Amino acid sequence: MIERIFILETIDPAVFCGAAGCNIQLIKTLYPKLKIIARGNTLKAIGDEVELTAFEERLHALESYALKFNILTEDAIRQIVKGQSEGLMSDKLDNLIIYGINGRPITARSENQQRLVREYETNDMLFAIGPAGSGKTYTAIALAVRALKNKEVRKIILSRPAVEAGEKLGFLPGDMKEKIDPYLQPLYDALEDMIPAAKLKEYIENKVIQIAPLAFMRGRTLSDAIIILDEAQNTSRQQIKMFLTRMGMNAKMIITGDITQIDLPPSQQSGLIHAIQILKNIPGIALIELGKKDIIRHKLVQRIVEAYEKEK
Repeated sequence: MIERIFILETIDPAVFCGAAGCNIQLIKTLYPKLKIIARGNTLKAIGDEVELTAFEERLHALESYALKFNILTEDAIRQIVKGQSEGLMSDKLDNLIIYGINGRPITARSENQQRLVREYETNDMLFAIGPAGSGKTYTAIALAVRALKNKEVRKIILSRPAVEAGEKLGFLPGDMKEKIDPYLQPLYDALEDMIPAAKLKEYIENKVIQIAPLAFMRGRTLSDAIIILDEAQNTSRQQIKMFLTRMGMNAKMIITGDITQIDLPPSQQSGLIHAIQILKNIPGIALIELGKKDIIRHKLVQRIVEAYEKEK
């Protein structure tokens, strides 16, 4: 008898093992000649060499499926183990970016969101400008998560300026992370839609995903990364210049903002507006302007945006 140990490094064990370990129980049933023990992200299998070799091959296929779709179903397990998985990994959806939690497809749903995805492939810096709900931040984070999954980069860096939206939050208790998290919650919300909770926690603890206020970017060189600056309309000219010049080798930057929601003092010009004006014709930099037709939140959001535009 031979013993082999397999470590599930790339996926969340909870996704692979299933609720109450139901997936592991099914795999044990499909491999009755093996003794299989699962603990955390480690699988131990004991049996003869021929059976173990076949098991290892199917295990890698199961791991790839779970990594791509963020789900592992009973049907998928049976098809993969029986070698009937042809077409199982194919993408039949138009404009698919990645699969989110529980296999939910995340797609570029509007024309300008699709353009953002296309421009990402051919440019290293993108400015995505649009109203609330137009999907600019969500699409940008989906692109970053896809790049991380495909091992195109080693980390994702997400940032936004710590500027209150028209109200003072006052003294915030807690350590540094607890003080800045309220500003960064929209970024966490998007990530939680795309990465299983345990895996997201691991990524953040190991600094594979870094979420920090803009002020923390000073002095850094950001390489082998996707860097996203959200709410960039609330940066000063000096701040956005500092951020843009952090770009290192094998890096892409996506800067998102809504120039109709500037929370800076009236006397201060938005750094985003200034940056767009002076950088728009530089090769390698793309500007995508999203509008009301790209809004994918509740139908009332589009009507609210239109009403405020008419009043203005």
